[in-house]
Amino acid sequence: MLKKIAAPSFLLLFSFFASYAQQLTVSGLQAKVEVYRDPWGINHIYAENEHDLFFTQGYMAAKDRLFQFEIWRRQATGTVAELLGEREIKRDIGTRLFKFRGNMKEEMNHYHERGEEIITAFVDGVNAYIAEANSAPEKLPVEFQLLKTKPQPWTPEVVISRHQGLLGNIGNELKAARAVAAIGAEKFKEIEYYHPFDPDLNMDPVIDQSLLIEDILELYDAYRKSVKFQPSDVQASAREGMEKYSELAAKWEEDFTLDRQELRNAVGSNNWVVSGERTQSGYPMLANDPHRGLAAPSLRYWSHLVAPGWNVIGAGEPEIPGISIGHNEYGAWGLTVFTNDSEDLYVYETNPENPDQYKYNGGWEDMKIINETIKVKNRPDVTVELKYTRHGPVVFEKADKHVAYAVRCGWQEVGGAPYLASLRMDQAETWEEFREACNYSHIPGENMIWADRKGNIGWQAVGIAPIRKNFSGMVPVPGDGRYEWGGYLPIKAKPHSYNPVEGYVITANENLTKTDYEFPEVITFDWGDGYRGDRLKEIIASGRVLSLGDMAAMQTDYLALPAREIVPMLKDLSIAETKISAAIDKLLAWDFVLDKNSTTATIYAAWEKEINARMKDLMIPAEARPHISGLSMFKVIGWLQTPPPVFGSDPIKGRDDLLTSSLAAAITQLEQKLGRDQRKWQYGQEKNHHVIIKHPMSEAVSADIRKKLDVGPAPRGGYHLTPGVTGSGDNQTHGATFRIIMDTQSWDRSMGINSPGQSGDPDSKYYKNLFDLWANDKYFPVYYSKGMIMKVAEESYEMSPR
Repeated sequence: MLKKIAAPSFLLLFSFFASYAQQLTVSGLQAKVEVYRDPWGINHIYAENEHDLFFTQGYMAAKDRLFQFEIWRRQATGTVAELLGEREIKRDIGTRLFKFRGNMKEEMNHYHERGEEIITAFVDGVNAYIAEANSAPEKLPVEFQLLKTKPQPWTPEVVISRHQGLLGNIGNELKAARAVAAIGAEKFKEIEYYHPFDPDLNMDPVIDQSLLIEDILELYDAYRKSVKFQPSDVQASAREGMEKYSELAAKWEEDFTLDRQELRNAVGSNNWVVSGERTQSGYPMLANDPHRGLAAPSLRYWSHLVAPGWNVIGAGEPEIPGISIGHNEYGAWGLTVFTNDSEDLYVYETNPENPDQYKYNGGWEDMKIINETIKVKNRPDVTVELKYTRHGPVVFEKADKHVAYAVRCGWQEVGGAPYLASLRMDQAETWEEFREACNYSHIPGENMIWADRKGNIGWQAVGIAPIRKNFSGMVPVPGDGRYEWGGYLPIKAKPHSYNPVEGYVITANENLTKTDYEFPEVITFDWGDGYRGDRLKEIIASGRVLSLGDMAAMQTDYLALPAREIVPMLKDLSIAETKISAAIDKLLAWDFVLDKNSTTATIYAAWEKEINARMKDLMIPAEARPHISGLSMFKVIGWLQTPPPVFGSDPIKGRDDLLTSSLAAAITQLEQKLGRDQRKWQYGQEKNHHVIIKHPMSEAVSADIRKKLDVGPAPRGGYHLTPGVTGSGDNQTHGATFRIIMDTQSWDRSMGINSPGQSGDPDSKYYKNLFDLWANDKYFPVYYSKGMIMKVAEESYEMSPR
C-alpha cells in the first residue's frame, strides 16, 4: 500500500540568517558574487555575469569535494599509477587509449553555444580553489594527509572525460558472445529476456569463438572501474592490517557483486511526471531518484546558479558545470537510463608480416599508433604503445593467432561527455526548447522528462544511437568492412511523447518502445524488468489525486510486486515440517511490503534469493553459467507460473518442490545468520539489510579513521525490485542517495535529499548531516526564491575580484 506522509514531508529546519557575510577575494573573478549556504549544504550562487557564475560553481564545488575532484582528475588523465603504483598501470593505459582526441573547441561548444567559455570559467574556478588550498597544505582534507599528496590543477580535458559515464553495453556483448559460443544462440535467447525485438545472436563464421574467453576487455574494464585503495597506499600509522583489510574488502565485494548481478535487469532510476489534472495543486509535478553506486561523498551535488539568463537549481555530478536534474523559472526535468547500444566489439585479421596492419575491404590497412609515457609511483616511467583501427581503440591482440580486437564507441564522437548537454536544458523555457536541448545529449542514453508551469508534460529518449542495418550489435562482428554503422539517428527521432492522454509519464528503465516504432534498428534488446514502473503506474493510475507527500511515499515505496505473484503459489501446499508451515502462513498473511521492521519480509527476501539461485542451476547449462550473471525476475516468475519440462515429469510438482525446498533452505540460512528466535528477524538490521555508506579508503585505513570516513549503519527496507531500490546484499551498495520532487505551482515547495551530505570533507558539518534524513525516508525543502533562501541561510560569502 502507499505510505501516508503528511505534506510537506520534509523536515523543516529554521536557521538564523548569517548577520554578516564572509569576505573572500579570489583571482579570476570579474565582479562581486554572493553565495548563500542553506542548512542542508546547498550553495545558492548569485553572480552578475555568466563567467563568474560558472567560475564560482567550480570554486565552491572544489571547496566541498576536493579529494573527489583530485581522484576524478587522475582517472580522467590516466595518472592514477603516479599516486598508487604499478597495479594501476593498466587503468592508465585504458584511460589514455579511450581519451577523447578530437577538436576541443568543437567539443566544448557542442554542449552550449558558449560552452568553451563556460567550461573554461568552471575550470578556472576549480584551479583558483586548488591554489588556495595548496597554500596551506596542512589544512587539506584528511585523505591528502593519509596519501601524502596534494591536488593538482585541472584543464578542460578533465571536465569532458568520459570515464565515469554510463557508456554502453560492451561487457554484456562479450558475455553474450561467450554464452552463445557455449550453448548456441537460440538456447541463450530462451534464458535471456530480450525485447521488444528479437536480436540476431549468430556470430559471423570468420570469428574464432574459442578466443572469446580471453580477457579481451581488460583495458576497457580497468579504465571504467572505481579507484580502490590498499593499506600500503596510506601512511603507516593509519593502515589497517592486511587480514582485516582482506576481510572487509571481500565482504564489500560480495555485496557489490550481488547487487550488480541482481540489478542487471533492474538497474537505473525512477522518474515520473503527472499533469495538473492528477495533482492537488492543479499543476504538473515531477519526481526523480537516480540509482547509482553509494559512496561517501555522494556522486551528485546540489547547486543553485543565478545570473543574467540563468536561474537553475538542482544537482549533477560535481565535477561538471551546470545542473543535470532540476528546474529553472519555467520548467523542471529529470532523467533515468534509456538502454542505449553505442558500443561494438570488432574483430580483425592482422597481417602475419606486420601486426600493425589489419584486413579491411580485402586489403591491409595501417593502425594508427600513439606512444605515451606513464609515471609510476616508486617505479621507472613506463612507455606504452596505443593502437587504433578506423573503428576505435585496439583493446586486445592475440599475436600467435593474428587477431586483434577494437571497441567502436559512439561516445568518442564530439559530444560524448556525460550530462554536459544539460547546460542547454538549464535555459529551456518551453517543451520545444527543452526537446531541442535534448538533441545534444549523447551520453548516457536517458529518459528525459519535462513539466512546465503552463501545464505541459513530456518525455524524450536521448542518447547517441548508431544505425545498424545488417547486424544486431549484441555480439562481436568482423572489422573487415562488412559490418558498418550507417550514421546516427537524430535524437529527436527517438521515442517521445507530449501531453499524453493518460496524464502521466513513468520511466523506470523498462522498455517503453512500441513494436511499431519507425526505427527498430536503433533500439536495443536488453531492458530492466518492469516491476518498479508497474508499481508506480499502479499508484498513479488508481485515480488518486496526488500530493507532494504521495510523491515522496512513491519514491520510498517498498512493496515488492514479485512477491504478489510468488507467494500465492504456496497456497494449499501440504507441508509436514512445522516451522516451514508456519513460515508459509506468515507469507500468505503478509502485505508484500519489505518494511525494515518486518520479520516476514526477511523470510521472503531470503526465500526469493534462494529461488533465484536454484532457478539459475535449473535453467542455465553449466557451461554457460560463468557468462550469465543473473536471471530476469520476469522470466523466473514466468517459468514458475507455467513450469517447463525441465522441472521433471510432473512439472507442477517439481515447481512446488522447488518452492518449498527453497523456503526450507532459506529458513535454515536465517537461523544460522540471525538465530532461532524469529522475533529478532527484523528485515532492517546490521546483521541483515542495512546501509553503511563507505568512503573509497574505508577498508585501507585503521578502525578509528574508518569510523570517521564511513557513514552509518542504518536499517533499510526494500530491495532491488521495489521503487525504493536498496539492493539485495546485506549492505546496500546501490540506490538513490539523491532525490528531488518538484511542484510547478510553486518552486519553493520543492523537496530533495542527498546522502550522506553535500561536502566530501569528513571534517565538514555538511559531510553526513543529511544521512539520518535519507535513511528515514525524509526530505529537506529546496528553496528557490531569494527571500526564502536568505531566511534560512546559515552561511554567506561575498566574493570579490583580487
